Amino acid sequence: MKKNRHIAYITFFTAVMFISVSIFYSCGANLFSTSEDIKLGEDLDREIQNSPKEYPLLQNRPEITDYVTGIGKYILNSSPKIQYKNVFPYKFQVINDTVINAFCTPGGFVYVYTGLMKFIDNEATLAGVIAHEIAHAERRHMTQRLTSYYGVSFLMNLVLGSNPNTAAEIAANLFAGLGFLANSRSDEEEADDYSIKYLMTSKYYPGAIEFFFDKILAEQKKKNQVGGSLDRLLSTHPLPQDRMDNVKEQLKMNKIKVDSTRGIYADEYQIFKTKLTR
Repeated sequence: MKKNRHIAYITFFTAVMFISVSIFYSCGANLFSTSEDIKLGEDLDREIQNSPKEYPLLQNRPEITDYVTGIGKYILNSSPKIQYKNVFPYKFQVINDTVINAFCTPGGFVYVYTGLMKFIDNEATLAGVIAHEIAHAERRHMTQRLTSYYGVSFLMNLVLGSNPNTAAEIAANLFAGLGFLANSRSDEEEADDYSIKYLMTSKYYPGAIEFFFDKILAEQKKKNQVGGSLDRLLSTHPLPQDRMDNVKEQLKMNKIKVDSTRGIYADEYQIFKTKLTR
């Protein structure tokens, strides 16, 4: 009898936990602590470092890595709206690949592809993309998606360190661009909004993320399709019309107008781009 009652208690407790996860996630809550964000980010970074075929990190090119790191750290230091700048160990790295993409793992580990840097036309756009990825870390979007996909068992494995293969699995899924790691429309819009907010106190034009959208649309129109180099980007960072409309609305609300003579840094960026081809 006691055994049956014990089993019933366990069953009830487990059911409550699963229901709680669903409710918390639907309300935008995050079951991870910031320290667990950092641990997961460090584990994923270790896997990426150990997977040069999938993630060929740029080596022995400090002039490029330092350039990206400099922009990232400048954004962190210039914006008072970045909540975890002194909590997350923000790290900016470059992946040497033709893929047009950038991504951020929990804890502030930002990765930018050389393909993206060759694709864009000015430094403000790169700043806008980096600010967007910082926003994903700050709003803790990936840990919310991972909680939703893997559930309580994943969370417990992460906390207890009982499944050493978890980070490898997630890193592989990042490379493959699997659907469950794709940012939702609301996540993308929120990251766009915060990209604008972060850059409002910087030297950069705050709406520079819009230049990136325009470039993507122009490339799609030219090829009349998504195109291979953009596939990975659009699989994890969807670009529907309402996302683009949202950015225009945010710029209008904040009375931000583009000025081609200020905050763009196009000439300086063209000089930098020549280093990418060496």
